[in-house]
Amino acid sequence: MTSDGKEKESTRIGVIGLGYVGLPLALLFVKKGYSVVGIEIDKDKVRRLSGEASSYIPDISDEEIKQANDTGRFHVTTDHAEVASLDAIVICVPTPLNPYHTPDLSYLQTVAYALITSLRKDQLVVVESSTYPGTTRELLQPLLEKSGLSVGKDFFLAFSPERIDPGNKDFSIEQITKVVGGVTEECLRRVYDLYSQVFDNVLKVSSPEVAELSKLLENTYRFVNIGLINELALLCDTMKIDLWEVIEAAKTKPYGFQPFYPGPGIGGHCIPVDPLYLQWKAKQFQHRSNFIQLSHQRNQMMPIYVVNKINEHLAENGSLFGSKILIYGVTYKKNINDTRESAALSIIHLLQHKGAEVCYHDPFVPEFKVDGRTLKSVELSDEVLRQMDGVVILTEHSQIPVEKILDHAKFVYDARNATSGYGGKAKVVRLGGGFG
Repeated sequence: MTSDGKEKESTRIGVIGLGYVGLPLALLFVKKGYSVVGIEIDKDKVRRLSGEASSYIPDISDEEIKQANDTGRFHVTTDHAEVASLDAIVICVPTPLNPYHTPDLSYLQTVAYALITSLRKDQLVVVESSTYPGTTRELLQPLLEKSGLSVGKDFFLAFSPERIDPGNKDFSIEQITKVVGGVTEECLRRVYDLYSQVFDNVLKVSSPEVAELSKLLENTYRFVNIGLINELALLCDTMKIDLWEVIEAAKTKPYGFQPFYPGPGIGGHCIPVDPLYLQWKAKQFQHRSNFIQLSHQRNQMMPIYVVNKINEHLAENGSLFGSKILIYGVTYKKNINDTRESAALSIIHLLQHKGAEVCYHDPFVPEFKVDGRTLKSVELSDEVLRQMDGVVILTEHSQIPVEKILDHAKFVYDARNATSGYGGKAKVVRLGGGFG
């Protein structure tokens, strides 16, 4: 697969799973001149992409979808039978946790079984879904070889961890170095040759296991450090020291320190999940991952801690029953519409369990389902703010009207330090020892 334009157009790339990982990747292939088939089981996503040319991901505009459609080289379908006509297949399906906090590879396995009947000679299959070391070789390879084809000879199999960071405006997808590991040397050559045409930098590693573990290392590093800083937030609350100021002071050191920030919990598609994939795999080797376990416990406890602090500062007669509380922001990070694993789910559940009347406002999320019940984002009007007994800031979207909230709310619990530097009438309590 060379950089020749005509050869690119005749090379058909399939991307299975058009979510936060798959859709940007599919559009990048189109942008670089390839013909792309997007395979997605969600019929609503297929309709929006092919019928309306509308995006469901904030980082991707409707215009980008339209431009891809206008090339005539972007086709979206629910039909896996298209696989037989493809030269390369990139798998970008979810790999969540099951209720027991162990790996759920059902989506990946479903795709593998679907590929068995359609796989043909000389095709390249690349897995980008985050998973534990060994998945590509131990799970995918045996399943795909049920097709009668042999890896490294008849078809080629590799792993390349996705590095999508929703909401990040500093780096485009092609600017982020792509790590690739092949099951065989020829598999590695094939994936390197393809990805070198679309990414600025591609790094070869010696095996899919190294590539798989590199992804888990990146997010376990963040997971453990977030657990540490959340632990310090509780300590600073007790000591009446402003942790946010402490972090600002510490990060003036030009080496040996990277700032992490406390919050009401962790969320998203990677950080709450990937370290537990690694922990699960470690147990198979009779190894205890104490750092991961302790960090998991601390991060899981943060929603409970936040609700207890709200109760402490807001409740009359020791009860939140009947209190009106507005949550600002239900996404797991700012300026995106992704609510997967969001701390807001647990916090709203806990507040409602204590009898509070909870509503929310989020400019990116018109509807939000908690415990099977659908909530709708309310207007953040002066009157609504005045009616509330408390406002809880869980996500610091760039457009958050901090001054308006502080001028009209009675009490604000700020889990993101969004109110720092602002004045107002509201009583403010911040996670991490900061008080307004």
